[in-house]
Amino acid sequence: MKGFQEALIEGARELGIPLREQHLNAFSLYKAELRKWNRKVNLTAIEDDEEIAIKHFLDSLTLIPFIEEGMRVLDIGSGAGFPGLVLKIYEPSLRLLLMEASQKKVFFLRHMVRVMGLRGVEVLHRRAEEVAEEYRGRFDLVVSRALGPLRDFVIVALPYAKPSGLIIAMKGRRGEEETGDGIGVRLEGVKRLSLPFGMGERTLLLFKREAL
Repeated sequence: MKGFQEALIEGARELGIPLREQHLNAFSLYKAELRKWNRKVNLTAIEDDEEIAIKHFLDSLTLIPFIEEGMRVLDIGSGAGFPGLVLKIYEPSLRLLLMEASQKKVFFLRHMVRVMGLRGVEVLHRRAEEVAEEYRGRFDLVVSRALGPLRDFVIVALPYAKPSGLIIAMKGRRGEEETGDGIGVRLEGVKRLSLPFGMGERTLLLFKREAL
């Protein structure tokens, strides 16, 4: 069984994601707060440090190849901050909106933003269907990790993306079997990958708006 930082370092190397000391320190603080809150508030069913490192933190970091400096990013159904908050810690220039319907998870997200001194992060206690007009067309990247059926997520995400924006659905091994056809987007690409240490398969489905 590997410790948290050891799993991060070895797993990130396997995925080809460079981690600096400040990343490791910040992620360790995040993990400690996650575990502390999880004793009272059900944020995650995963409790083992190695699994938390791989299935939450490194899983979130699989999006790094699609991140650019200064991007506006929306994480729909952010939960305990995966992937959005992890991406923000990795690339502080991101302008991030975390959207979450659960009040207890919103409390945790706001706590983490304060504890880590993060700027350029908004935490919104709303369902995505409720505020689409207010935030229409603002985001370079809209992402969600396993938020229900693919078609439902894409329909919800589409209004938020800029015309040139990217929508990424993070799915499991059979994610490509779902479809977003006929709802105003085109499938831009599919990236399949294995999480380190045999901890699961991931399919990233990349969508862009269809030309009018």
